[in-house]
Order: sequence, then structure tokens, then C-alpha cells
Amino acid sequence: MGKLQGKVALVTGAGKGLGRAIALYLAKEGAHVVINYNGSEEKARETERLAQEYGVSTLCIRADVASPEETKSMFDAVIERFSRIDILVNNAGITKDRMMTAMREEDFDRVIAINLKGTFLCMQQAGRYMVKQRYGRIINISSISGTIGNVGQVNYSASKAGIIGMTRSAAKEMILRNITVNAVVPGFIKTDMTDSLPERLKEAINENIPMKRMGDPEDIASMVVFLAGDEAKYITGQTITIDGGMSL
Repeated sequence: MGKLQGKVALVTGAGKGLGRAIALYLAKEGAHVVINYNGSEEKARETERLAQEYGVSTLCIRADVASPEETKSMFDAVIERFSRIDILVNNAGITKDRMMTAMREEDFDRVIAINLKGTFLCMQQAGRYMVKQRYGRIINISSISGTIGNVGQVNYSASKAGIIGMTRSAAKEMILRNITVNAVVPGFIKTDMTDSLPERLKEAINENIPMKRMGDPEDIASMVVFLAGDEAKYITGQTITIDGGMSL
């Protein structure tokens, strides 16, 4: 039996990349997985098919996490199907990079809406059920851009730094309800996004990482599984960086 046998986990932005890896790692450990997406249904269904190979139940649902109405409807559907929510992984995020002096206001607002407000709305909805259950695990995916900054990412860095602050505040609010709230801070991870970068840029990035390589999605997913399980029951309000030493 897996470490998370029978638990119900919702992963936002689980159609591909990091979100898919997290969803599959949770399923591998026996958790029933809710796969949220807002883009490609085809990719989300592929994640669902792969998760089902572990013998768990799944639910694939489209929702824009920046929308309070759609977020509430998503959690309503989860409760209707599974009657509980044990694990929330806030992974959904977008980038709209541009130098600060040229950044469009709508690009700033949309990144904040998806990455930061979306995390808040999902924590709020999940928290209401978890408080009643007196059990829950919330894992928020931040970014190294939120701790050390990055050129052209004022909006993204702000959203990811905000997630760390929200994580700490939520952890303090939930601590007596047997609910832990932690943040994982990935560095550069090999995903569809980084795969599309020019080779020269990837080489430059690797050169700035002490381990001289990008991480794998599984490096993040395994930490999420750890934080979601009983082995991490005494860990809350923490920010765990997984970046190959880049932030040293």
C-alpha cells in the first residue's frame, strides 16, 4: 500500500510538466487524484489516463483558478465525488515576461490573478473543508524567482514571493486543526517550458547552477509526496528550496 492510500488530492495545473509529475507521484502512492486544467483538455486527459494505471480514482475538471465562481464549482465537484479533500497542491501558474519599464498592466494583473489569487482561492475553499475534517495538507508551489528575483519577471516574482507569505500566514491559522501548509520552491526544472529554450540559453542557465544541470520534475514531485504524508506531520509554514544549489 502507498503512503497516501485512499487520500483525495487536488493538483491545479496538472495537465503537463510539473503538475503532471506531481499528480502521478501522488497516484503512485495511492491517492485519488483530481486533475485541474484550464488549457488543453487533451493533455489533462492524458495525465488522468496515466494516473489511473495506478488503480486510483480520478476526476478531471476544467477551472480558471483566478475565478472565485469556477474555483468554488471545482471544489463542489470534488466533494460531490469523493466527500472529502485531503491534499491540495497549488501548482497552476503562468508567465508573461517583459522588462518592468515595458510591462503591460494587464500582463502584471493576469500573472498575479492566476499565480497568487488562484492559490489564495484554492486554499480558502480547501481550508473550509479541511477545518471540518480536522485534517489536511496544503502544498504551494512557489519559485526561485520569488526568493532571488529574475530579470523580466517582476510580475511572476511578486506572485511567487506572495505565495511564500500566504503559506506562512495560512500555516499559523490552520496549525491547531491538524492542517499543515508548506511551500516548495523549485529552481530551474526540465519541463516543456525549459525544453523550448534555445540551447545556448540552457547552457548559460546550467552554468549558473552549482550542480550544472536543471532538476527533474520528479525532484519536486517526491518532495510534495513527502509533505503530503504522515512523515511530515510536524512540518508546517516552511519554504523548501529545490534548486541544485542555485540560491546558495
